[in-house]
Amino acid sequence: MTLPLHLRQSEAEFQQAIIEYAQARGWLVHAERTARSDKGWRTPVQGDPGFPDLVLARREKVVIAELKTQKGVLKPNQRRWVWATDCYVWRPSDWPQIEEVLK
Repeated sequence: MTLPLHLRQSEAEFQQAIIEYAQARGWLVHAERTARSDKGWRTPVQGDPGFPDLVLARREKVVIAELKTQKGVLKPNQRRWVWATDCYVWRPSDWPQIEEVLK
């Protein structure tokens, strides 16, 4: 079975779509990107690894979201953050929920 096109987004495409949607509705957005170093791709982190992909804030409300492709799996360090926070795990098929949360 082939997934519909919008469900086959890469995580980067999915994240960009959420960022654009959130900013259009007045949310502040924080996202970190990896950078190339002499040791390959790295995301500098101080503290515990696995922090969620997006932090969105608007009018005293904060939304934390870990993003996955439709078939993506949480890594153990990501699971720890999801369990420790009020964090959404969003996939492309969750778009109706994303719209509801960010309306």
